[in-house]
Amino acid sequence: MTSSQAIFRLALVVALATGLGGCNEKRDPGFQGWVEADMIFVSPDEAGRVTKLNVREGDEVKVGDHLYSVDDDLQLADLNQNKATLANAQQTYDRAAALNKTGSGTQANLDSAVSSLRVAEARVATSETRMARRKGFAPVAGTIQQIYFREGEMVAAQRPVLSIMPPGNMKLRFFVPETALPKVAIGDIVLISCDNCAADLTAKIYFISTSAEYTPPVIYSLDERNKLVYLIQARPSRPDALRVGQPIDVYLDPKTPVADKR
Repeated sequence: MTSSQAIFRLALVVALATGLGGCNEKRDPGFQGWVEADMIFVSPDEAGRVTKLNVREGDEVKVGDHLYSVDDDLQLADLNQNKATLANAQQTYDRAAALNKTGSGTQANLDSAVSSLRVAEARVATSETRMARRKGFAPVAGTIQQIYFREGEMVAAQRPVLSIMPPGNMKLRFFVPETALPKVAIGDIVLISCDNCAADLTAKIYFISTSAEYTPPVIYSLDERNKLVYLIQARPSRPDALRVGQPIDVYLDPKTPVADKR
């Protein structure tokens, strides 16, 4: 045997030993999932044209920040009409009250005037509320995730002008087969892995579905396609390190070596 043949055989033995050793080491393939968030949608009560937009996508907002304005021409006209009706109702009441004091009027006329005055006051209050709601304010603190209507565009009633993502509303969704269910429980901490993410990302399980479903299309493992799985949701410990729609891998045991995804 030549020296070159001996070196080749030695290298082959070392390579086989290394491969067998790697096969014996148990690695966790993890479960595929993705990042979602429960958005807060801010919309006007009535249709109108967006006249002012004070934020852009990605802006941080606090509770009460003025986000947008919608034209209020119709609401202003309604308010002015109801104010005029209120003024007439006030005059009618004043006359009825004065006549009732002198004994010239009847109690029935006074009661009717009081009723008309209260109705007119209520209508003015309603009109003022409609006017105030032509401006949209942030109901929660968070990040402007998406703007659906820009200045000059018409928005329908109860259609969101924009959406806000509070940090605490971000969640991770993944599916596990029935055989893995005994390994998970509400409150468990799982390891999160994704492209170019930090190595220490974790999440806390807060929801485990009680009903099975077919593996969704976003999970593209051929082995899992025809199996029934259970939805699990978890809250990330660092929501600022993730993005909505981002694919992730979830590992139930953070101490288990992670399988090579390359």
